[in-house]
Amino acid sequence: QVQLVESGGGLVQAGGSLRLSCAASGRTFSSYGMGWFRQAPGKEREFVAWIDWSGGSTYYRDSVKGRFTISRDNAKNTVYLQVNSLKPEDTAVYYCAANPKGGPLVDGRDYDYWGQGTQVAVSS
Repeated sequence: QVQLVESGGGLVQAGGSLRLSCAASGRTFSSYGMGWFRQAPGKEREFVAWIDWSGGSTYYRDSVKGRFTISRDNAKNTVYLQVNSLKPEDTAVYYCAANPKGGPLVDGRDYDYWGQGTQVAVSS
């Protein structure tokens, strides 16, 4: 069992940055691949980024490449999403999720555990 709690969201102006955190409980965190997803109002949830269990492999959706960076610290049971050069279209609730499978996994149905989300709002 893995419990996930996101934090770090907020309201920023376009071009600004945030660092989202996802704190995990459970002894097996380091064995899970981790993903970040987002859901904007009225839209379907979409994949944002994925990182493997070691942190050695990452994968991003095209629209965030070069702006977002996913990382993890297994000693702290935490995965991060650094979001830079934010755009109004990045406005959404951001969720982290955990999966025990190999990856990268871009389909949310492949993830076993989800956090409650953290809101990111970008003003123009």
